[in-house]
Amino acid sequence: MKKFGIIVGSFVLPLSALAAITDLNSIFTFIRGVLNTILPLIIALAVVVFVWGIFQYVVAADEEKKKEAQSKIIYGVVGLFVMVSVWGLVNILINTFGLTNTTPSGTQSQLPNLP
Repeated sequence: MKKFGIIVGSFVLPLSALAAITDLNSIFTFIRGVLNTILPLIIALAVVVFVWGIFQYVVAADEEKKKEAQSKIIYGVVGLFVMVSVWGLVNILINTFGLTNTTPSGTQSQLPNLP
């Protein structure tokens, strides 16, 4: 579990250096950006765990291995549910409050326009 936190942190920390979190709008758009970046990879991993659990359940010979496979299936389903729910909740909050990732007029972006 410690390695997972390090991996997630290595993805999130560089993103936070570019984000100027100054108000509620920028906090929600930052969270949305992080989720949109990382979520597809984590969902793919949860699907792999789910499918691997099904495979192990089908080929298991004894009852103990079937119980282990069953727990992997449950972890995969719960993981998918939690990830998609959090992603949906953040998007609902952004759309409900009309939050967008725009800069106020008269201010310049910190990053230059790249070709």
